[in-house]
Amino acid sequence: MNEFSTNVKKELGQLRNLSNKRLVKAELEGYLLTIFSNEFSTESEYNINRFSKLLSNMGHDNYSISIKGKKYKIKLKGKIELPNEEITDIEEKRAIVRGAFLGSGSITEPKKTYHLEMIFEKNDNAKYIKELLDNNEIISNIIKRENKYLVYIDDGENIVNFLAFIGANKSVLEFEDTRIYKEMRNKVNRIVNYETANMNKIITTSVKQIEDIKFIKSKKQFDKLSPKEQELAQVRINNPNASLKELGELLTEPLSKSGVNHRMESISKFAEELRKK
Repeated sequence: MNEFSTNVKKELGQLRNLSNKRLVKAELEGYLLTIFSNEFSTESEYNINRFSKLLSNMGHDNYSISIKGKKYKIKLKGKIELPNEEITDIEEKRAIVRGAFLGSGSITEPKKTYHLEMIFEKNDNAKYIKELLDNNEIISNIIKRENKYLVYIDDGENIVNFLAFIGANKSVLEFEDTRIYKEMRNKVNRIVNYETANMNKIITTSVKQIEDIKFIKSKKQFDKLSPKEQELAQVRINNPNASLKELGELLTEPLSKSGVNHRMESISKFAEELRKK
């Protein structure tokens, strides 16, 4: 698991709201929606402690904890029964989604890409979590992968809303900082790429125009151009890196970009006619 995802789970694992039995039950329900074969494993010490505290707070001590390498595992000995009560309180809904994320969720490093997912064995469980998110205007999707069902979010703004919804406020700030920096960097790159492409276009156009003008001069036909075309041709030769707009501003009688382009096309057309002779 990457550092950002680990830090989110660490933050959630340290939330001090375990004195509220209804929230404890709701968060535990979220965890249990993600359990496969009565086992839960994680590399997060905070996460395993959180799950065990939820179980104990609800009076369930029929489980064992083991450690293998970097992984902690809880083995449930028997089915966990929770009171079957309708969930209407928004804080309880937050707790259910938080438990599901702690149980099987992950987020990619935001500086690389935007992707959050939670894994479920049953499609009904995935649909239930998606419904809770939909009702709180957090857009998610479900996909089936290798007989498992993934609720996933691939949009930065919706991931921010998700993190805020489950109470990971510190992680929201970190994600937003990274997202703003990333989007600013992408914007700068787009501007640089645009300006580079524009400059390349100017240079390519200028080279062709100068070649045409020099060819006309080599054929001793420069005086066949109109006085205004001659002036523009000389300004172009003297300013090879200038844009059409800039060329127009350098003329005795300033000309618009489209006017310069039209006059240059006339010069180029004359050069092409000479080449055909």
